[in-house]
Amino acid sequence: MNRTLLAFLRKELMQTLRDPRMRVILFIMPVVQMTVFGLALSTEVRDIRLRVLREPGDSAMARLEERFYASGWFVPAAGGGETDSDATLYAPPGGFRRAMERGEGDVQLIVDAVNAAKARAIEAYANAILAGFLRSGLGPGEPPPAIDLDVRVLYNPAMESAVFMVPGVMSMILCLVTIVLTSMSFAREREGGTFETIVSAPLHDWEIILGKTLPYILLGLVDAALVITAGVLLFSVPLRGPLWILALSAFVFIITTVSVGTLISTIADSQQQAMLGGFLFLFPAILMSGIMFPVENMPPAIAWVAHLDPLMYFVRLLRNVLLKGGDPWVVGSNLAVLAAMACGAAALAFKRFRQTLN
Repeated sequence: MNRTLLAFLRKELMQTLRDPRMRVILFIMPVVQMTVFGLALSTEVRDIRLRVLREPGDSAMARLEERFYASGWFVPAAGGGETDSDATLYAPPGGFRRAMERGEGDVQLIVDAVNAAKARAIEAYANAILAGFLRSGLGPGEPPPAIDLDVRVLYNPAMESAVFMVPGVMSMILCLVTIVLTSMSFAREREGGTFETIVSAPLHDWEIILGKTLPYILLGLVDAALVITAGVLLFSVPLRGPLWILALSAFVFIITTVSVGTLISTIADSQQQAMLGGFLFLFPAILMSGIMFPVENMPPAIAWVAHLDPLMYFVRLLRNVLLKGGDPWVVGSNLAVLAAMACGAAALAFKRFRQTLN
């Protein structure tokens, strides 16, 4: 090999690998991420929350309900309300037992189609279970009763994937822009030699922190308005909730991501480390947010990691406000968690900044 190229190769490898943090990012984190994501990520739809409405004496409907739960795809809905379930099954008028005796009737299935792919899977599962139940106990060549599944779709009647995916993409863009830009702010000052000038100026620590983070919060809010407007106008995503809830949710989320980016920036010594640290946070945050893979399908031993992901809560908020109008419990609980994360990340970033000064 050319001696000059060999010298460059040795120099670049030594410069990159001499930092223990870079060795962890390059060699340990890929193995950890591969192990976690290989176990956690699945496109299979399971644990569908089902609510069954039937008369107490309807034994046939009770057996059908048991068949749904025994399939492994459905679980009983925890609450009694419509918002607590992914699907609701209604017995035919007069009861399923009488429909079986008449040999005809309709079983109605109400499906929450915010997630279009999940709604299609629910419909397919329900059709297969009902057909299998109607065929059970029949003799050879005996036709099953003419009982059909009447499916009604809520929130996304056309079951368009864009209506479900676009809010997730909006969240991902905001997270990407704010964390990457903010994580490089202090590292850029250090590499440019201006960090010492800022620190030596007669400024309070909080003034420096706010001066470095407020511009990115404002940029994030502008980006939030742009992506939401583009989603509504270009992709026909419905806007069913109040604008002030949407604005408040975006504001709290952006403060959280800017705080996380600032924390990464105080740990990194260079822009290269800051960028790698930002993507090291973003990659698992996006995959475990529920944008593409259902969080409910993750094993319990791994699912708790997803509940440390601010992006997961904002995705739920955005989809609920845009598509369902903003359920008070969903909005309040997710906003509270995001606000707690924003305070925690900001406190850690401020503490770390003071440590770097000392």
